[in-house]
Order: sequence, then C-alpha cells, then structure tokens
Amino acid sequence: MHKNYKKLPPFLTAALCAMLLCSCAPASRAPQPTTAAPYEEESSADYEQLTESSLKEQQRFADFEENLFQDEISASRLDLHFLLKNPEARGITETDALIAPISMEAFQQTRKDQEKLRNELSGFQTSLLTEDQKLTLRILESLMNTEKKGEGLAPTIGTQAQLPMLLCEYTFYTRQDAEDYLNILEYLDTFYGQILSFEQEKAKAGLMMSNTSIDHVIESCKSYLLVPGNNFMIDSFKERLRALPDLTEDAKKELCARNEAALEKHFVPAYKLLIDGLEKLKDTGTNEKGMCGYPDGKTYYEYLVYTTTGTSYHTIDELMTATAQEISDNLEITSKLLSEHPELESMLDSYQYRQTEPTAIMEELKEQTLKDFPQLPECSYTLKDVPKALELSLSPAFYLTSPIDDSSQNVIYINKNPIYDNQPLYNTIAHEGYPGHLYQTNYFLSTNPSPLRTFLHCDGYDEGWGTYAQLYSYNFTEFKDVDEKTQAQLRQLYRDNDLLSLSLSSLSDLYVNYKNYDENALADYLKTYGIDKSATKQLYQYVIENPATYLSYSIGYYELNKLEKEMAASLGKSFKFSDFHEAVLNVGSCNFAILRQEIEKETEILSKVP
Repeated sequence: MHKNYKKLPPFLTAALCAMLLCSCAPASRAPQPTTAAPYEEESSADYEQLTESSLKEQQRFADFEENLFQDEISASRLDLHFLLKNPEARGITETDALIAPISMEAFQQTRKDQEKLRNELSGFQTSLLTEDQKLTLRILESLMNTEKKGEGLAPTIGTQAQLPMLLCEYTFYTRQDAEDYLNILEYLDTFYGQILSFEQEKAKAGLMMSNTSIDHVIESCKSYLLVPGNNFMIDSFKERLRALPDLTEDAKKELCARNEAALEKHFVPAYKLLIDGLEKLKDTGTNEKGMCGYPDGKTYYEYLVYTTTGTSYHTIDELMTATAQEISDNLEITSKLLSEHPELESMLDSYQYRQTEPTAIMEELKEQTLKDFPQLPECSYTLKDVPKALELSLSPAFYLTSPIDDSSQNVIYINKNPIYDNQPLYNTIAHEGYPGHLYQTNYFLSTNPSPLRTFLHCDGYDEGWGTYAQLYSYNFTEFKDVDEKTQAQLRQLYRDNDLLSLSLSSLSDLYVNYKNYDENALADYLKTYGIDKSATKQLYQYVIENPATYLSYSIGYYELNKLEKEMAASLGKSFKFSDFHEAVLNVGSCNFAILRQEIEKETEILSKVP
C-alpha cells in the first residue's frame, strides 16, 4: 500500500516575504597456434566448461530466488492473498499464519533468518550470473546490510489504521476466500493482543510513546468501534459476495451473519482491547520529543532514515545540508520569478484545473503520460472514497497494489476530509495513479521481472517516484484564460510551493528527531518562513509519530532529480525525458547507489546511439 504524505498548508507568499560518439578499441590479436586443431579443442573445452559452470550457478540462483519468494509470500494468508491471485499455480497451498505475528520472538527469528540469508548470498559466484541476477543479488545484499544496522530496537507499529482498509479490499475469488477472510476477522482480537503485548514490552524497555501520541492512536482506534447494522465493513463484505454467482442466497445469508458476528465478537473487541491497554500504558512513556529522546534513539533514527530512503548520502548531516540547499534554491528561484512578475501573486488563488472529477483526472493523466513516459499495457483501476468514519485516521490518498499475477485490481482511495482541501486532487492522483504508483507498479510488472523482485521495495525509490510524478504533473496542467508563458510561470510557482512544503517538513523531521528540537525551537525556525504555531504544532507531532516518513518522499525526489540532471548533462541535445523515465522504471525499486550504477550504464549506451 502506498500512501500520500500530509503536508503543510500553502505558505508560498508568506515564506517569500520572510526572506559523443565513442569509437571501439581494436580487438586484441590472439597468439597464433602452431597447429589449429589443438588450439580449437582447448578453446572449445574451456568455453564449454565455463558455460556449464555459468548455467549451473544461474540455475542455483534461480532456485534460491524461487524458494525465497515462496517462503516470504507464504508467511501469512493475508499477505499471500494480496500478492497472488492464484497461489496454487505456483505450488503454494499453505501459509504459516493468518497474519504475520508481532512479538519479540518473531523479530528475533527475523534477525536469525536475515543472518542466514546473508551467508547464502555470499556463497554465489557473481561473475557467473546473468545481469538480471546480479542486480537482484545486489539489491538483496543492500537490503540485508541496511537491516543489520537496525539491530537493537524494533520498528514502530501502526497496523490498526491500515488493516481494516486491507480487509475491505480482500477480494473473494471463491467461497474459500470468504472463509479465509472470516478466519482472519475472527483472529483479529488475538492479533491485536500480540500488538498490545509488544507495546507493553516497549514500555518496560523505556520506549513507550508519549501520552499525546497514545491519545492519537486511541482516537484512531475509536473510528473502528462500529455500531451494529450497516457500516463499511458489512457493506463491503456484501458487495464482494456478489462477485460469487455460484453461491446460493442461503449461503450468502449464512456468510453475512458470520461476518456480522465476527465484527461484534472479535473486530470491535480487538479495538477496545487496544484502547483499554493503551490507556493503562499512559505515563509509562516520558519522552515528548523525537527519536533522539529515547535510549539509543539517535542511532535508531539513522537506521530508519537509511532503510526508508535508500539514499546515497553518507551521513545525516549531508542530508540536512542537501535539504537546506533545496529550500534555499527553491526560494531564490521563486523570489526572482515573483519580483520580475509581481502580477503572478494575485493569480495564485484563482488557479483552476481543467479537470476536477477523479475519473476525468485519471484519464487525462493517463493520456498525458504517453508523451514523456514509456507506454504501459492497458490496466484497469477503481477509484474509491475513504469511508466517512475513517477520514480522520487515514492519509489524503493511497494506492493498493494488485496481485502480481493479475494487474486488473488497482484501487486508489481518496480521502475527502476537508482538512485535505488544500492539496490539489489533480496532483494527488498523479502521485498515486498516472504517472505515479499505479503506473510505476504496473510498468515494472510488464517487464516480466523475477517474482522475488516484485516485493523487494525501497520506500525512497517508490515515494521518490510518486513525488517526482506529482511534481511532473504540473507540466500537464492548464490555467484558464492565461497565455502559455503565464501558464508556465504559474506551473513553476505551484510546483516550487509543493517542493518547498515537503522540504521544510523533511528538514523539520531531521531537526526534531536527530537534532533534538522541541516544539518551541521548531516554531522559532519555521516562523521565518511564515508558518504559524498551529501548523508547527501539527507538524511537530506528525514527525514524532512518523519519524523519517517525509524523507522517503523528499530525499527520493532529490536523488531522482539529480540523476535526471546528470543524464541530461551527459547526453546533451540527445537527452529525452522518456529515456530517463524508462531507465529508472526498468531497474525497479532499489537503493539509489544501485540505481545510479544502472542509470550510468544506460547513459553510456544511449551516448553511443547515432
């Protein structure tokens, strides 16, 4: 599931007031043999031996990939269902659990499994593998090396807000799927008991969240205390049953009754369990500041940053410098534009998109994407509104990926809560749809990657691409009743405002969680950009509760933007945006050191094209 980020209200005006064709080398001449036959026999034998060794190692790696894929995908029934429509076709008939367990024992087992995996990876002869296998190996090694840095502290858990939406999108292909769904629903109070036990362990270790954060989680949980009768969990269940025409009406009634009973006896009690348990944990968390306020929190935050962003920057200080520079450059460009064209400022509030209805926006973006992005095979999608009861607990928009063996199930949820009215729907849908996550995901699937690669993800790449797509979509927008030159200037202003908001939010994340800024210190910093205390308070709490989240968007975008500029500089007049986009998308999700290597290879190839 991909989520769009929360950002500050627009503050652009206030912020400004404050402040060659390469030739091949000749082939080397081999020494001439005294007789041809022995030389040819030796050469042929060596070649055959090398080929046989390569094929054996490639097959060994292919077997390793498939085994790892099957192990990972069958960890839980919930994961398996969303990743594969037809697992039986790959020989997967059983799963280890309904939902992957959450406990200290589970995390310890994960560490053991990761260490075993590192050892396995080191045993392959890289030189004998195919280029694609080499890439997969490098990505796996990078993930394992990054994970190793996180030993000592467990990740933050935020399952309670997202799981119900996943359950609502649990597709029923057969009656057994409905049965599996109900089994998961009936297991939910047990699973949330695991989460609560984990939180209790965190409290004993001095790692419990503050009372303010607990209150926010409790408020989120209260959204799921569903009243009997009609609600979104009942309605979505009935709707999915309609997709099973072979079911009799009596069977449907039986399953609906079981669903309502499971909601009453397990789903709602699960959230009550969390609420009551968290209430009892109040005052056990004394840290009201960011991650650096916890024992070893600064070290753990570094781990979060690198696992989240996959950045090529070597230190947190480098990241802060890069982010501050982006803010400075952004303001300088925008200030210059407004000083030269002051009339633009009065136009900022009168901006109107050509399309405002979600489906019309998607179709327009889909058409516009064909100009600068590689063609994508036709894929269907569904746009849905976040249920009214959950608007306060969920992000502005999110995309649910389809199973890797069925690209037709693409769903984008749009949150119509008025608090997100300041975020233009056009660009939000560009982030989640075309040319953002939906497009990115389905394009990569169309390249026929190894199944393992389809769920090896780096948030920096994924959300960086989403942000890149969001900002790029301003190229597709049109203002009413203005000439093309003015349109280009307005696009620049709005694009820069988006990036400025994101960059300031990201730098705030770094200052709070790494440099130990409290709310007052953050307010002093942000007021120079015209940001009031109310917006600062909201941002401060968000980066405490979601450390490093903003960075996957901002740093991911900076990295992609830097690679784009470097390719453009290398290729000169022959550079095409479509070539850059295709190169990035063909590699797939990975950290930026690996992506850079692959982009440099592609740039070299393109430089030799006449």
